[in-house]
Amino acid sequence: MRFRVLGLTGVMLMVAAGPAAAHHSFAMFDGESKVTLQGTVKAFQWIYPHSWIVLMVRKSDGSLEQWPIEMGSPGGLAREGWQPKTLLPGMNVTAVIHPLKDGTPGGQYLSVTFPDGKTLGLGNLIGTGGGEEAEGGAQ
Repeated sequence: MRFRVLGLTGVMLMVAAGPAAAHHSFAMFDGESKVTLQGTVKAFQWIYPHSWIVLMVRKSDGSLEQWPIEMGSPGGLAREGWQPKTLLPGMNVTAVIHPLKDGTPGGQYLSVTFPDGKTLGLGNLIGTGGGEEAEGGAQ
């Protein structure tokens, strides 16, 4: 009986630990830096486990550069006020992100400011000032 209880406990622990092991780290983002991007929404993907914004940012040479921005889960975003149609293709927005450490375009969402001045995200709680200057429409 004792071995049966220990075995069942072990199985329960492995099942409970599965989702934690499946979740990736955010180590690829530079959590010490913030970048402010001004661009046009190409896509807003309201999907699990993480939603995404694909933002087209104009570089200093006039060409467009695609910036994928990783967000939280739809459930967490809904608690911030997001909905599946909050962002639509063609919208001009300002996003504050933690950039990727390797310097490629992309990052982790902190906040988004809409054309009407409304801001959603952690950036409006922790401040969005002091973003680093990047090329073109990014700072």
